[in-house]
Amino acid sequence: MNDATVLRWFLAVAEIGAFGRAARALSISRQRLSAAIRDLEADVGERVFVTDDAGTRLTPAGESLLAHARAVVADEDRRRAEPARESRRALRIGFVPGVTVTKWTRIWAERFPDTDLTTEVIEQPDQLAALRDGRVDMCFVREPAGREGLHVVPLYAEVAVVVVPKDHPVAAYDEIALADLDGESLQDAGDDVAVTLEMVAAGVGPVVIPHSLARLHGRRDLVFRPVTDAPSTQVFLAWPVDDDQDDTDLRQEFLGIVRGRSAHSSRAAAERTATSPTHSARGPHRAGGGRTTARPTPRRKRAR
Repeated sequence: MNDATVLRWFLAVAEIGAFGRAARALSISRQRLSAAIRDLEADVGERVFVTDDAGTRLTPAGESLLAHARAVVADEDRRRAEPARESRRALRIGFVPGVTVTKWTRIWAERFPDTDLTTEVIEQPDQLAALRDGRVDMCFVREPAGREGLHVVPLYAEVAVVVVPKDHPVAAYDEIALADLDGESLQDAGDDVAVTLEMVAAGVGPVVIPHSLARLHGRRDLVFRPVTDAPSTQVFLAWPVDDDQDDTDLRQEFLGIVRGRSAHSSRAAAERTATSPTHSARGPHRAGGGRTTARPTPRRKRAR
């Protein structure tokens, strides 16, 4: 719960008393704001806001979080206001929408309180450029097509889901197969998922996207269901192979946190090998895109 960006968003909702107006004030989408607060509530273990006819207000858990959030944000503001100090180490982490980094940033703050770690949302079309132009030191990326010059470590696979209007026949099932979408005008996800989902809601056609993006952009008028035989997407942690920054140890420490290494363990030789350039360890990669050609007999499970 030490991610200054998420806590800043939490404070905006608390002070303004409405998610929509807070999102506009922060210049982010309401869906992104709501998803960030849900992740924060998962960390807290309780709801921090309740919304009723009177508006949005803090729960007791939210009230307890308020002082901590203000302290973290104030400390972040002070650090930004300080003149740059060459002797102070720092690490900049980017992540594509749908990836939740709160757990890892919290562990970092506990283990390395004297080393700054900043996070920044990087839109998927910009994920590799952000690394190559030095905007971030490391980035959680989704299915990078061009990996030359990067260390690329596979982390986990994301389940594919289809997003449909809530009154669509697919909504009656817990999961479906691609064959169940025969005859549908499937859309390409495109670069702007929010716009694509607006078109889904308008009846243009369903779209198959990673589960995390469907959750991030959740809407009351849409539902999503797992597609059992659709290719999954892979999330990687990536960083440049060659640069002049003397922060390799910081990157390895962050990789260790992401991989679950304890504070007292040393990095194993196998982990060093796993971070070799992509030409020697590419990890899973989906060839092509869109729908698969194999269409096994669907085994649908009706929603309870």
